[in-house]
Amino acid sequence: MTTMQAAVLTAPGEMTIADVDLPTPGAGEVRIRLEGCGVCASNVEPFEGQPWSTFPGAPGGMGHEGWGVVDALGDGVGDLAPGDRVAFLAGHSFAHYDVAPADMVVKLPASLGDQPFPGEPLGCAMNIFRRSDLRAGQTVAIIGIGFLGAVLTKLATDAGARVIAISRREESLDLARRFGAAETIPMHDHWAIIDEVKRLTGEAMCERVIEAVGKQWPLDLATALVGFGGRLVVAGYHQDGPRQVNMQDWNWKGIDVVNAHERDPAVQRRGVEEAIQAVASGQIDLAALLTHRYPLSQVADAIVATRDKPAGFVKALVTYE
Repeated sequence: MTTMQAAVLTAPGEMTIADVDLPTPGAGEVRIRLEGCGVCASNVEPFEGQPWSTFPGAPGGMGHEGWGVVDALGDGVGDLAPGDRVAFLAGHSFAHYDVAPADMVVKLPASLGDQPFPGEPLGCAMNIFRRSDLRAGQTVAIIGIGFLGAVLTKLATDAGARVIAISRREESLDLARRFGAAETIPMHDHWAIIDEVKRLTGEAMCERVIEAVGKQWPLDLATALVGFGGRLVVAGYHQDGPRQVNMQDWNWKGIDVVNAHERDPAVQRRGVEEAIQAVASGQIDLAALLTHRYPLSQVADAIVATRDKPAGFVKALVTYE
């Protein structure tokens, strides 16, 4: 076999499934036959087109939440073997095969069976949790309860924090309660949310606020909800233009602001390893989070669902069975 199928972004909102050359792993790389790939909210803006976009995109491009089975090894790879089931960090996984550096590939334990495992977003959640520096007894507001917000709710609750979950959809708030949130607030009115958090915290507000939406208003809301000397953690992916911040509030409150997207490959890999442990131990219930599945031919529908969030939606997977 010398070719494979891959999704190609050919115009804003248009994905074509093309036959392209099968990638060959270079030195220190492995090729993975994909079982599936998660769809990230960060796929939405590139899919719709941005001022700097060019077309067509790279085959398989935007897919970065893949898992599958090692298919071939490049020179110098000694700790992986064909047939190993793995999660990995690479960027062309809306395709039947992808290539990744061997040090960005993590074996999945047999205890996970054939369970889907989008390692990148799970590892991202673990790294955000670490950067949040939560302590038992603290109150943390999590703004935006999707896949990432739900996982962070569980991690924070297990760490002994009191979670106030804030999200638009009632079913998202139900999910937050299922994952341990002590309090939930509908995300409809800026000042009403602030007043409710004041009531819940005795006017002290929150020691930690995690913004997991990636839009201007949630960032403004996060600034308002963090208390004196607290920490505002930016977990949302802001990619649709510049942001404004209330520097007066940031200064006056003496808060720390953390952008929690890790770019160190070793830290990214550690997050995936920690996520594997969390899922294998039963701490994180993936079944409740991986709600919608699409074949590769419907990858555009999967991205649209990620944007529009149909009933019951948490996260979409593209599968290659």
